[in-house]
Amino acid sequence: MQIKIKKLDKNVKIPSYAYKGDAGLDLYSNEEKILIPNYRTEIKTGIAIEIPKDYVGLVWDKGSLPLKHGIKTMGGVFDSGFRGEYKIILVNLSSKPFEIKKGMKIAQLLIQKVEHSKIIEAKKLSPTERGEKRLGSSGKF
Repeated sequence: MQIKIKKLDKNVKIPSYAYKGDAGLDLYSNEEKILIPNYRTEIKTGIAIEIPKDYVGLVWDKGSLPLKHGIKTMGGVFDSGFRGEYKIILVNLSSKPFEIKKGMKIAQLLIQKVEHSKIIEAKKLSPTERGEKRLGSSGKF
């Protein structure tokens, strides 16, 4: 499978796999910002991506950003029909400001196959052992 990536800025970094066999493509910031504690912002990547039909781009955290700095991604679904700039929503869950630098790895993008389901309205759902039990229903932590 091929993924087409269009640079919207000639100096932008193209997403890449850090290691052979990695699941996620590293996404890079195309701007500089200070992300203050308990605040969220949109970070431009300077790229547009053409994902094939029946696939989706899912944005996930970089492993070290949440652990070391409290920086988390939000709202990470890019459908195959989207052709605009990829902007990544980041939130600072730490108590310290965080500096986002141009060219910094800010997230990773997983390209995954999508199964489309036929949706039908039902008056009743089939019973299960769990039923309507919610959080903590198993009694195990």
